[in-house]
Amino acid sequence: MKKTIFGIIVLLALFSINHAQLKIGYVDSAAIMDTLTEAQDAQIKLDAMIQEWQDELTKMENEWNDTYKDYEKRKLVLTDKKRAEVEKQLVDMESALNTFRQQKFGVNGELFRKQDELMKPIQNKVFNAIQSVAEEEELDFVFDRSGDLIFLYAKEEYDITKQVLEKLK
Repeated sequence: MKKTIFGIIVLLALFSINHAQLKIGYVDSAAIMDTLTEAQDAQIKLDAMIQEWQDELTKMENEWNDTYKDYEKRKLVLTDKKRAEVEKQLVDMESALNTFRQQKFGVNGELFRKQDELMKPIQNKVFNAIQSVAEEEELDFVFDRSGDLIFLYAKEEYDITKQVLEKLK
């Protein structure tokens, strides 16, 4: 983050030294994504999948909890063999729960892949619209204000969010 800001400052200083007219624009990509029907539809699909998986996960967790509570109540009267069986069952259930969680919500899980599949085309479309507007407006740089870059000051005249939305329509 600090390297990025430092790089921007150096770049701006170089342009100032060369007395070049620097044109900068910014866009709020979060606002654009919130406005696009395609992105909203994709998010609804993702939310439905997440809810379905979360329900399944809750069901598995409840099943594990019920089994564990039952085991805790009866463990003193169980034979060593039966106790070992129930403990193995609990370990297997916990392992299945963790595997399911990882498969669905992990770094390379199904949610990540589905999100990439649904959102990548929309993000590419937005990026192309931003690039097109930037070229039309002859902007040197366009920053995304919804990301990590923090603006201390930005004139409204440099906000190209509306033009990008127009381009996407």
